[in-house]
Amino acid sequence: MLIWFVIIYLLVSIGIGLYAATRVHNAKDFAIAGRHLPLPIVTATVFATWFGAETVLGISATFVKEGMGGVVADPFGAALCLILAGLFFANKLYRMNLLTIGDFYRLRYNRTVELIAAVTIVVSYLGWVSAQIMALGLVFNVVSGGAVSTEMGMVIGAIIVLTYTTFGGMWSVALLDFVQMTVIMGGMLFIAWFVSGMTGGVGAVVAHAEAAGKLNFFPQGDYTQWVPFIGAGITLMLGSIPQQDVFQRITAAKNQKTAVRGSVLGGSLYFVFAFVPMFLAYSATLVDPKVFGALLEQDSQLVLPTLILEHTPVFAQVIFFGALLSAIMSCSSATLLAPSVAFTENILKHFVLKEMTDKQFLRAMRITLWCFGALVLGVALNSELSIFNMVENAYKITLVAAFIPLAFGLYWRKANSQGALTAMVLGLVSWLLCEIFEPSKIWPPQLVGLLVSLFGMVIGSLLPNWMGQHVEPHKQPNHHIVTQEN
Repeated sequence: MLIWFVIIYLLVSIGIGLYAATRVHNAKDFAIAGRHLPLPIVTATVFATWFGAETVLGISATFVKEGMGGVVADPFGAALCLILAGLFFANKLYRMNLLTIGDFYRLRYNRTVELIAAVTIVVSYLGWVSAQIMALGLVFNVVSGGAVSTEMGMVIGAIIVLTYTTFGGMWSVALLDFVQMTVIMGGMLFIAWFVSGMTGGVGAVVAHAEAAGKLNFFPQGDYTQWVPFIGAGITLMLGSIPQQDVFQRITAAKNQKTAVRGSVLGGSLYFVFAFVPMFLAYSATLVDPKVFGALLEQDSQLVLPTLILEHTPVFAQVIFFGALLSAIMSCSSATLLAPSVAFTENILKHFVLKEMTDKQFLRAMRITLWCFGALVLGVALNSELSIFNMVENAYKITLVAAFIPLAFGLYWRKANSQGALTAMVLGLVSWLLCEIFEPSKIWPPQLVGLLVSLFGMVIGSLLPNWMGQHVEPHKQPNHHIVTQEN
């Protein structure tokens, strides 16, 4: 029954994705849903930005092993990213009427800055999307009782997600996110209620976790404990703000107010619901301490699926794996689409194939989508990192290279192309050097890179400008994608 439910669910998802394709008439529809999404759908798709494999399988396992302090990056940093993006970035970026976040770097600075930003953004998605593909393979392997290998499950999952995303683009992502968010919320709450009955209630689980020290969030020590804690927190909090998937959700809203509210609401909902998988995974250690204690040492990502398969009836299994598939697929489709659009617009269109009609541009985005899908599938098949670590590492490069030029470009009038390039180069070089040559246990390489990038932006912008006149924000054109509409 479980495997047949999964098959039916996947077919329905493909059907919804293909229905969404009827709304795609040009590149703007494919990339940002024509900027027509209402508040409920924007909220749902923002929520689905992070609620994927790492939330259900990665965060939950990390919490059981390391406690609340171990998940400072996600959900704390991830939720704050969406809320901060809504409060401080959505208004300004929405008014600029852009197709991709990379377009901002070209209009505010120059094409060189755009190219570096686009490359770092696209590269950052390799680990993030690969984590979702790995999780799809894990789910297919578990629900089939081992009949489908994890590797074959990755291939099947990637093909399914690529199929409906290719046709519907952001419209498919948005409509499926709305449907899948409903499944995720309902499914997770039901499973939490069911499992709590096996452990003596929510209060008993929370009390046990507190007694075990799992609810201690802040470090207990000096700066040698605080600096790594802060570094882990800001990696996702700030490093994921200059990301195409976050930007797409903001700019796909029907108006500026919807963009802001949808981002804040979606981020808040994510923060609340991210604790449900943590509760479930910790409950497993109370249900059968011996079995799940051993599983934590072998493969902690299997704790939650094993709890559901071995200790709940088929009906509960159907609901759980339906919610899990919803989370992974909604996350996978968006994170496959985002780098493909960014690569086509900010690298292929402006540096390789400079003359493209809207129809050719749309075709190029779809081809790029499949190429990127094949690439991340290869990474997923050969990676030895956990889902949580793959996601956490994904945003280091954008934190050190793209965040400072974005934030200063929006809020500091003296920021110029020279400062942006200096920030990017110094941030990337310092981060890589720290990663390669014995990274400090106290100072995370990405935190060093961020601070050096900040220094580079200030110094580079204040020194005599040898790169020529830059365009001030208030002089930038606000009709960048009019040609896409034509």
